Amino acid sequence: FEPLVPGVRFAFYGRTSTAEFQDPVTSRAWQREVAAALVAGHGTIMAEFFDVGCSRRVSWERHPEAAALLKQAQGVDRFFDAVVVGEFERAFTDRQFEQVARRLQRDGMLVWLPEAGGPVDLEAPTHGVLMQVLAAQSQREVVRSRHRTVAAMTAQTVEQGRFLGGRPPYGYRLVDAGP
Repeated sequence: FEPLVPGVRFAFYGRTSTAEFQDPVTSRAWQREVAAALVAGHGTIMAEFFDVGCSRRVSWERHPEAAALLKQAQGVDRFFDAVVVGEFERAFTDRQFEQVARRLQRDGMLVWLPEAGGPVDLEAPTHGVLMQVLAAQSQREVVRSRHRTVAAMTAQTVEQGRFLGGRPPYGYRLVDAGP
C-alpha cells in the first residue's frame, strides 16, 4: 500500500470485462499501479471500486462497483474527494465519460485520468478534444474485439469443423451418441 499523503482523498476505479479470459488480480494490479503513480504527491487512494465481468458498454449504474462509487459520491459522509481511473478504455466507452464526470462534478468531485495527466477539466477545449479521441478509441476497441471474436469463431467452424453451440444447422438434429 502507498503511504498516506496529505491532500486529496481518492477513490480508485478499475474494470476487467471477464474473469475467464483476463486475470482480474493482474488487471486490477496494473490499473491500480497506474492510478497510484498518477496521484502520487497529490493525495492517497482511500477507496477502491473494481468491476469484474461487466462490459464497458453497459452504463455505470448497471456495474455493481461503479454504481456503489456513484452512490457513495453523493453522500455527505463520503471518504474520498476525487476519482482516479486506471485506464480510460477499461472504464468508459463512447460518451460515458462525460456523463459520469459531470455527475461527479455536481457532487464536487473531479475525475483524474492517466491519459490527461491528472484531473480532467470538462470546460477546457483541449480536454474536450482528448475525451472525444479517447471515446472514439474505446469504441473502436469494442468493435475490434467483436470482429476478432466473430472471425475466430468462423475460422474454428470452417477450418476445424467445430460446432460452437447454439441451434444446429437447418435439417440436423443433435443427439447424445454416448461415450
